[in-house]
Amino acid sequence: MQGGDSDGVVVPVYESGAEVLQKLQDKCSSNTNRSTYPAMYSSVVGGIILDPAMMVLPIDDHMVHRGHGVFDTAMLLDGCLYELDAHLDRFLRSAAKARIDTAPFPRDALRSILLQMTAASGCRKGSIRYWLSAGPGDFLLSSAGCPAPAFYAVVIAADYDQCRDGVRAVTTSVPMKPPLFATVKNVNYLPNVLSIMDAEDRGAFAAVWVDDQGYVAEGPMVNVAFITPDRELVLPAFDKILSGCTAKRLLALAPKLVDAGLLTAVATRNITAEDARRSVEMAFVGSGLPVLPVVEWDGNPIGDGEVGQLMMALSDLLWEDMKSGPDRIAVPYSG
Repeated sequence: MQGGDSDGVVVPVYESGAEVLQKLQDKCSSNTNRSTYPAMYSSVVGGIILDPAMMVLPIDDHMVHRGHGVFDTAMLLDGCLYELDAHLDRFLRSAAKARIDTAPFPRDALRSILLQMTAASGCRKGSIRYWLSAGPGDFLLSSAGCPAPAFYAVVIAADYDQCRDGVRAVTTSVPMKPPLFATVKNVNYLPNVLSIMDAEDRGAFAAVWVDDQGYVAEGPMVNVAFITPDRELVLPAFDKILSGCTAKRLLALAPKLVDAGLLTAVATRNITAEDARRSVEMAFVGSGLPVLPVVEWDGNPIGDGEVGQLMMALSDLLWEDMKSGPDRIAVPYSG
């Protein structure tokens, strides 16, 4: 069946779910969705979905049209999920701050769902991402009309490795999120999107936010780390920015380099952009990197403009921790 209007635009009208499903499956068969997203969980359907054509969300979900949702992630390497528990803890803290009811999804249940979903996917390298939404219900601002929250998760296959090449960074003019929103890992990512687009427009990998007082904050999806001329590792304090799980793990591992005499100290504190620019090394820190050296900031070299040995040593510590450290959870694949 087809509809039309006076402009001559003919819009198909699908009368059955079977017709829509066929269209979605045709679309998915023409791209890489099946291999890229091998499994999804949806509490709306109450199970794990293996057909990418059915990996959908209700249009009246308040996460979709009001941004009332939180999310988190965990890396998948060699069939193990890295720091899943740390990310789940942050996920639940975010949900509480966003006033999303977590009672229907106890922590142990979420953990079990994520492990079962990853096992069903068969994927052994990539990441998982998961969301808790105020839920579907209506198109109002308040979530009072949502009968229950919704939990979604997906496996994302990716062949990633350590980042060893340096990148460029720029200071963005896109306004920072206020602390209430910056410290919650929520789905309101328009400032992040605009800042990364700003960086890309200027030939850089990512942007850096500097607050009104001149202190370095964070990147759009990463924390920022510096090595001072005194060989001190410094990360901006987490009181007004997202507390990065990978950044916190880096801080826990970095004292090994102090013991080895490579670093003099490890600290989190406010650091001005002026002082940060005098660093001998700089890096972005995030789950999928885990440490990405920055060799140029706003057109000026960091240190000698080359990838530094200390940031690579820190990267090696994190990478080894991802491959054989204590915060790995083996996925219970069958067979």
